[in-house]
Amino acid sequence: MTGQQVRWTAEQVLALAPDAASRKAGGKLATPGPWSRAAQGEGALWGLCRGSGSKPYQTVVDLVGAGYKCSCPSRKFPCKHALALLLLWAEKDPVVADGAGPESVPDWAEKWLSGRRERAEAKAARPAGEAPADPEAARRRAERRAQRITAGAEELEQRLADLLRTGLAGAEHLGYAEWDETAARMVDAQAPGLATRVRELASIPGSGPGWPGRLLADCALLRLLTQGYLRRDQLPQELAATVRAQVGLSTDAATLLADENARLAGDWLVLGQRDSQEGRLTVRRVWLMEKGSGRFALVLSFGAAGQAPELVLPVGTVFEASLAYYPGGSPLRAVLGEGRSAPVPASAPEGVGVEAALTRYGEALRSDPWIEAWPAVLHDVVPLPPQEGAADGWRLADSASDAAVPLSFPSESARWQLAAISGGTPITVFGECGHGGFLPQTVWSDGEAITL
Repeated sequence: MTGQQVRWTAEQVLALAPDAASRKAGGKLATPGPWSRAAQGEGALWGLCRGSGSKPYQTVVDLVGAGYKCSCPSRKFPCKHALALLLLWAEKDPVVADGAGPESVPDWAEKWLSGRRERAEAKAARPAGEAPADPEAARRRAERRAQRITAGAEELEQRLADLLRTGLAGAEHLGYAEWDETAARMVDAQAPGLATRVRELASIPGSGPGWPGRLLADCALLRLLTQGYLRRDQLPQELAATVRAQVGLSTDAATLLADENARLAGDWLVLGQRDSQEGRLTVRRVWLMEKGSGRFALVLSFGAAGQAPELVLPVGTVFEASLAYYPGGSPLRAVLGEGRSAPVPASAPEGVGVEAALTRYGEALRSDPWIEAWPAVLHDVVPLPPQEGAADGWRLADSASDAAVPLSFPSESARWQLAAISGGTPITVFGECGHGGFLPQTVWSDGEAITL
């Protein structure tokens, strides 16, 4: 697959910033004044930015591998100079010369780019999934962790039983401290998946009408998970893998990619991207769909405090890559292999109707009852506002049938943005089907992907 290097949007560039101060500083520097010898070519950007010293800062960005290098003293990644250069490029500012050839890349940029790409090639050629240096020690570590998780699951079962015995009404007066203490116990037991679900329980009491029912349902799902782990040896292989993943036991990514039979190579459409804060980490979720098969994949990228996740795949593009799915009853999360191509613009993806999307969500739930939502591209659907006097909210209606699904929105502005793009006509929308309805993330208008 070949094509011209796709430009990122200003929103995608600013999403890379490690903090608000960097976004602001990068925006101020995104003017032609301080820049010289800036150019784009060979899948990279480079330029000189005048600072307070006698020598300008040398800034280079690898657009293919999303890497950044600058001679400034900043410890933030990417720095304000890299953000500013990317913004100038995204906005097609003429200060960034377009289409530069390999002979025009300055030595300081070429040296860094060559070293970076040589390391990537060496990593891709390195045998993956090799056995540990001491298999017996690795086996003992795995056994000790399994014992800790078992003890944690048993303790959590007892705490859930105590909660139900004393009555759910009392949960409203517990406060966060007791939930946090229980979650901390699960972290100590090396079961981060259980800890996350306990913290989610803490937000339910007093959250609005019907909260006792929601709390009971989530407690039941959590107990189903602990029971599944305690009886994992009795479960079918795929369901046991699902339980282990939900508890927090993940398969090593290198091991997955080393299995040639499990690795899939293809053209992958970037459907959506969303960042969220989980403790001190920034988690970037990137939704992909394979062209032709319609198979979905979810790739996660993490950024530590002060850094944005490194993976950057602009929404509405397509790229060549191989990936491998983590095991489970409804495989969705995947890991990308090395050596992916640069993303290029793509047309709107093919979608399905509302009924088909809900059917697939139900099938996924049957294999993994703990999933929060399932991805879907809905084709020829129309957003409908609430009818006057009706209790129902917004809906996404199928123009080819009577089917419709309730809509939830990532923000208030997204509600009106979706309605404005549609204008009452059918559109193609990507989002997630969940128990609360359909959460739209991306809509296509005249072939262009617009993130809500």
